[in-house]
Amino acid sequence: MADRLFSGFFSDFFSMVGVTDSIRVTLVMSFWSVLISSVLGVLLGLLLQRAQFAGKRIVVRLNRTLMAAPPVVIGLFSYMLLRNKGPLGMLEWVFTIQGMVFAQVLIITPLICGLIHSYAERIAPAVYAFAKTMGATERQTRWLLLREMKNEVYFAVVTGYGRSISEVGAVFLIGGNIKNSTRTMTTTISALKSAGDFEAGIFLGVLLMIMAFIIQCLADHFRKEDTPDEDD
Repeated sequence: MADRLFSGFFSDFFSMVGVTDSIRVTLVMSFWSVLISSVLGVLLGLLLQRAQFAGKRIVVRLNRTLMAAPPVVIGLFSYMLLRNKGPLGMLEWVFTIQGMVFAQVLIITPLICGLIHSYAERIAPAVYAFAKTMGATERQTRWLLLREMKNEVYFAVVTGYGRSISEVGAVFLIGGNIKNSTRTMTTTISALKSAGDFEAGIFLGVLLMIMAFIIQCLADHFRKEDTPDEDD
C-alpha cells in the first residue's frame, strides 16, 4: 500500500508542469556558472597573490566583502546592467538562463577567488623557494603552485557549486521565475510553498540535495583518480 502511494506521488510529482524543466534549468545554469566562475576565480586568485601593487590590501578587502555580498543585491545589480536601458542591454539577457548565469558568475567568482588567494598566500612562499632552488621557470613555478593547491581548488569549486544550486534571490530577479523557461528548483520550491504544496516542495528539496551529493561524489571520485596515492 505504501509503495503504491509513493509510486503515485512520484508519478504525479514529475507530471507537474514545470518540475522537469526546473531541474533542467538548474543543471544547465549551475554547470555554466561554476565552470566560468572556477576559471575566473582561480586565475584571479593566483594573480592577486602574485601581483604587488599599491592598494592591494583594499582590493583583497573588497573581494572579501563581495564574498559575503547578499545575492539579491548582486541580482539587482545584474538586472540594472542587463536591462534594456542598461550598459549591457544589447545582450538581451534579462529573463534568460544566460542572464542567470551572468548574475551567478558575479556571486561565485569572488568566493572562489578569495579562497584561492587565501590558500596561495599560505603555501606560495615555500613553493617559490623550492622552485627557485630547482631552477624552474616562471611558468613552471605557477604550474607547481597550482598542483600543490589541487585539493584546495577542488574545495573552492565544490563550495562555488553549493552556492550556485542554493541561490534564490538573484536568479529570481534576473530570471523572472518563468515557468518552463527560467524557473529553477529553488524558485520552484518557493512557488510550491506559496501554493501550500509543502509535500512536493520538500520532495523537490530532497531531490536537490541528492543531486548535489551525487555531483560531489563524482567530483571526489575523479579527484582521487588523479591522485591515486593519496590514501596510501
